Order: sequence, then C-alpha cells, then structure tokens
Amino acid sequence: MIKKYLWLCASLILLLNGCVPQRSYEAALILADTAAREAPSRWKSTTPTPSQAGVTYTVAGRTHQGTLYLPAAAPPRAGIVLVPGVVPLGKDDPRLVAFANTLARARFAVLTPELKEFQHLQVRTRHPRVIADALAYLADRPDLVPSDHLGFGAFSFSVGLAVIASLEEDIRAQVQFIFGVGGYYDLETAIRFFTTGYLSESEHDLEPSQYGKLIFAATSLKYLTNPADRAVLKEMINIKIRNPDADITFLAPRLGPQGKAVYSLLNNTDPAQVSPLIQALPQGLRQLIENLSLSNQDLTPIQAQVILVHGKDDPLIPYTESIALANALPPKQAKLYIIEQTLTHVDFKFRSFFTPAFWSHELPDLWRMYRAIYLLLGKRAPTDP
Repeated sequence: MIKKYLWLCASLILLLNGCVPQRSYEAALILADTAAREAPSRWKSTTPTPSQAGVTYTVAGRTHQGTLYLPAAAPPRAGIVLVPGVVPLGKDDPRLVAFANTLARARFAVLTPELKEFQHLQVRTRHPRVIADALAYLADRPDLVPSDHLGFGAFSFSVGLAVIASLEEDIRAQVQFIFGVGGYYDLETAIRFFTTGYLSESEHDLEPSQYGKLIFAATSLKYLTNPADRAVLKEMINIKIRNPDADITFLAPRLGPQGKAVYSLLNNTDPAQVSPLIQALPQGLRQLIENLSLSNQDLTPIQAQVILVHGKDDPLIPYTESIALANALPPKQAKLYIIEQTLTHVDFKFRSFFTPAFWSHELPDLWRMYRAIYLLLGKRAPTDP
C-alpha cells in the first residue's frame, strides 16, 4: 500500500514538473487551480486572462442570456456549456465563474446560461431546453468552436438537467461529452436522502440536508393552487434561509391540504413513507419529479461520453446516484470517479501536503480527480501544428 501511495505521489510530482505529455501537465495545473478558486496559482500565472462578456442569443424563437468566456491568446479548441447547481447567484456564483475562467484558460469557449429561477432556488421543466439551446448556440458558431468538440459541464442537480438536455433531438449528435459533479439519477431516491438522510441498509444514515429541503420547498410554490399555502410556505422558506435551525412548526397549522402535503414530506423522518408522501403531492409537482428523474428516461440515444465525479460524503445527493447513472448508460460510455474524502458536494479541500491524512487518504482522491480532468481536456481539438 505504501508503494502505491509513493508511486502516485511521484506521478503527481512529475506532472507538476512538466515531465509528461502536455495534457497531463495541464490537468495537474488545472486541478490545483480548481482548488485555489480565485486565489493565485501556477495555472493563472502561466496563461493569459480570458475575456468575459454577456451574450444574448435566440434559438428557434427562444431568446436567452448568458456569459461567454473565451481564451485570450489563441482560438478555442472546444466548447462547453457550464451549468451551476441550484444556487441563488446562478451563473454568477463565484465557484462557477472561477471554473469557467479555468477552462477558458485551457482554450475552451465556455458559455454559462442564465437560469433565472435558480435565483429563487426553483427548478423548472423547461430548464433542460434552455441548457440545450445554449449548446445549439455554440454549435452555430464555428468561428468560436471547432465542430465535434462540444459538450456540457454541470454541477449538482443540474447534472440531470444536462443529461436530459443531451437527449433533445436537435443537439443530440452534437454533444460529445458530459462532465458532471455530484449529480442524481432517481429523484425519489435523492428526495429520500435529503429529507431523511437514508442511504441504504448497509450504510450509516446522514443528517438530512436543509438546503435540499429549501430547494424542494421553493420549487413547489408554483404548484400550490391556494395563495395562502404559497404565502405560508414562503414565510417558512425565508425563516429557514435566515436561520436553518429555526423552528417553523408554529406556521404549519395555517397550511391547506396541498401545503401540508409538501410540509409533511419535508419533515418526514421515515424512509418508507417517502413514496406515499410523494404520491400525496400536487399533481404538477409529482409530474415535475417524474419528468426530471433520469430513471424514467431512455438514455440509450445519448452519444456523449459521460465523465462523473461524486464525493462519497456528499450531504445533498448520495454518491450512489452517480453509480446508478453510470450503470444506466451503455457499457463503457461512462467514466465514474468516487472521491472518498476530499469532495463534499461540489467543493473540495486538501490538508497540508505533509500531513499523514494527505498521504493515506487524499492523494488517491487527487489522482481520481486528475484523471477526470485529463479526460475532459482530451475532448478538445488537437493542438495547432
């Protein structure tokens, strides 16, 4: 075992000293830069700062907005539509902006589409089409992106949205890759996990995710026909946003039948009750869950290579969901990297290089994440002669 770690460490040191092919060297620098986010890194100091501009584009009569990141000193070698998780800042979340710049430095044209409902922690059935339109826009810009070098990058819940987007007939053949971090496969399983903390009979339960509950509650507002229910649930959401530990039970008696159905699901602690509680939800909300669950989709038309990364300690979406997604795809189409300790949901951190924990636990995680980035870089067009 010790030899294995020493070999991995030696490999990484060689990468950082440029003693292997260029893509390997870049992958190592990008991994370090991703961990650094906005802080200085060798990748930032050795590559020019990308350009960044807002864009408005229309696809089949649908008008969208987004931010386009382009490499500064050379033309792009690939295009990627980069989609954030369901976070209030959406495409302007600092983590997404940092990663977009990281990829643009690697000569990706990066488009981050505007998903306005994310600002209110809401998900809509139209979002996969918005994501697909962003890729269609890049595909229609040969001046920006070489043909046959297009794909999606997505985080958290948006991994599922990107997979559904890749099934749209007008872009299906143009999606060469999907890079997903912390995604889901079956929404009922994900809901069971973030409401009750239940993973499986063979593994320890975790604490329910308050953030997952907030997203579900906010998304449900559209499907409540009683204005009083919407008002009470909004008040509950606002209280929890200000203080996740706040008691909101005093508001529950004011809810009508639909509001109580949502509230009951989110406060349920029994994994066995999740399915019947979902069936008691308003019809439109049940339909949303069904439509966005990948387990209900025929994934065989997907032509892209799917690169999946998931933290084993993910508190929002269990790592078993990425395993299930990889298993549902055609053989050899998915590459899966389970990160044991250094990735929570979409954020990762490492201890000091000199700590025992780094050598025994974190170094193998570094290698897995490096491999995922190496595969992503391989989706670019060949280097200039």
